[in-house]
Amino acid sequence: MAFCAINLCVMVAFPRWETIPFYFIWISLTLVYGFRAWSAKSTACVVAVVTLATFAAIGYDVSVHVQSAGELDEVPLMAAMFGLMVWHVQRRLAADGEWRLVSEENARLLSMQRRFLQDASHQLRTPITIALGHAELLAQDLSGRTERSDVDVVVGELTRLRRLGERLLVIAASEDPEFLRPEPVALNSFIAQVIRKWIPTAPRRWELGRLDPVTVNGDRERLGLALDALLENAVRHTGAGDAIRLSVVVKDGAPHMIVADTGSGIAPSELESIFDRFRTGIGAGGSRGTGLGLALVRAVAHAHGGEILARSEPGLGSEFEFVFPARAADDPATSADELAVPPGTDPCDADTTAMEEPWPNGIR
Repeated sequence: MAFCAINLCVMVAFPRWETIPFYFIWISLTLVYGFRAWSAKSTACVVAVVTLATFAAIGYDVSVHVQSAGELDEVPLMAAMFGLMVWHVQRRLAADGEWRLVSEENARLLSMQRRFLQDASHQLRTPITIALGHAELLAQDLSGRTERSDVDVVVGELTRLRRLGERLLVIAASEDPEFLRPEPVALNSFIAQVIRKWIPTAPRRWELGRLDPVTVNGDRERLGLALDALLENAVRHTGAGDAIRLSVVVKDGAPHMIVADTGSGIAPSELESIFDRFRTGIGAGGSRGTGLGLALVRAVAHAHGGEILARSEPGLGSEFEFVFPARAADDPATSADELAVPPGTDPCDADTTAMEEPWPNGIR
């Protein structure tokens, strides 16, 4: 207001130079409005006052025959231009308001979806566990081959449904800030303990590869779920005699937990979508997964600030890398001799001897 008043005085005092202060008034008004949009009533009052004041100042110059009457045409033109700018700003504010409402609604729906998945997974656990227990007892009492086969199908589907519910619960909880309970985890000994648990489950050539001594700050339970999902995926897509290798490698300061196999591999067209939810392929022997295993792995990796990478060649096998954020290692990463772990051998007690045969997976 003070700046406009000064320029109005200049327009009257120096009528031959009234064009410059006239534009200064409208430019300053536009700048001020650009920082904070006023209400429609306030805007109309300000525009009316400025229009009348500038019209009066130019009218005075015209009355003393210093300016031509054509100069008065600039006042409504400037007011019209300012009005168009106000209209555009109001449209933008209205659009931003609608966008905020939509964003808040989407956030509310996502929160409701997460709560629903968590509640549903919790509620499904108990009846599925009870039904699975009774089905297993019934399978033990049946002697007929047909009845036993039917009950085995029920047990298998209930087991799959239980895993699906558990993984849905983990994925839904992965957005929670308290999803992780981090602690120091020595990856080399961690994967040795995991592979020891998996050796009796499937007749595969279980192997420990390169083991760089590295400790990460992670959630041991969540990492165990992710590694179990990767190993389950490897078992499903390999057959008896195929190799499954676990390694820990530090690359450019970033620890990599690697699960590689010599199974059937993944088609290139499917690699980009294998981490999507409910993307399930047919494994060896026609077995089906839950379609949530790799989605769970990705959720755990992202929660740790890392990522999950996949490489595969059909017929040669696949390799999954759980990549942790780069860190300054406490001890320099050194290459460990590769460990070949035959079925039934405790990998924690295996001799650190090099493998006699190179890793058969061509993608390595």
